Amino acid sequence: MAAELFDELRTGGYEVGPGELGENITTTGLDLTRLPLGTMIRLGGTAAVKLTGLRTPCVLIDRFRKGLKKEMIRKAAGAPKFRCGVLGIITAGGPVAPGDTARAELPLRPWVSLPAL
Repeated sequence: MAAELFDELRTGGYEVGPGELGENITTTGLDLTRLPLGTMIRLGGTAAVKLTGLRTPCVLIDRFRKGLKKEMIRKAAGAPKFRCGVLGIITAGGPVAPGDTARAELPLRPWVSLPAL
């Protein structure tokens, strides 16, 4: 999940921090929901995660903060439907710590948008 989402939610009156929405990794500077399917996210020195889809917000989000699920759904044309972060599969393990670099390696074209899962 992108840390910038927490700032966006804060402006809407929702105080949410890293780890509170069930995400395992929080990044900065990557627009994760707009990356194409198959993008490889390299974390730290050796870890890698291949993106497989958009997280779909569930009812549990509203149990955490009432109205938050609605806030996670976008209505803007051309934007990904959800702002809940992304899902992926680990392709390489290794230690990952706060402050480690996260970088995106795009797949070969043609690109396909991340599906909602």
